Amino acid sequence: MAHLTTELSLAERLGRLHRLWRTVADAELIPLGLTHPRWTALWKISQLGDGVSQKVLADALEIELASLMRTLSQLEQQQFIIRRSCTNDKRARVVSLTDAGVEILKQMETHIVRVRGELLASVNEQELTEFSRVLAVITDNALTKLANNTVRCNEKR
Repeated sequence: MAHLTTELSLAERLGRLHRLWRTVADAELIPLGLTHPRWTALWKISQLGDGVSQKVLADALEIELASLMRTLSQLEQQQFIIRRSCTNDKRARVVSLTDAGVEILKQMETHIVRVRGELLASVNEQELTEFSRVLAVITDNALTKLANNTVRCNEKR
């Protein structure tokens, strides 16, 4: 029972850490005119590269395409992105950063790097490396579990 309590406590603490980190980052980026959905979309576009389809972007953000549409409209109004029809499939729309989008990303990075440094101020490099390793193991275990559950569900059909 003590092991189960520890596991629940760990899951709760990881969830809380995620929410706190996100809240701190959100507060830092509000002066740039960026809400959480906006800055995460910009960040993901920069990672995926210009010309990413809206569908691929939504999948990468792990949100529904319909939820992404409002955010992209707002980013377009702020002139941080442009959307255009895909040359290969006129039904599909692709997203690219504008020069203003690239500039705001540089400002975001400055803020996020500073926040990261503040939040990790008391954690040494060895602890951070081990924590990162443990998170990767837990993530891999969860993905394996989900894949196994999906296989079992498909086998029952």
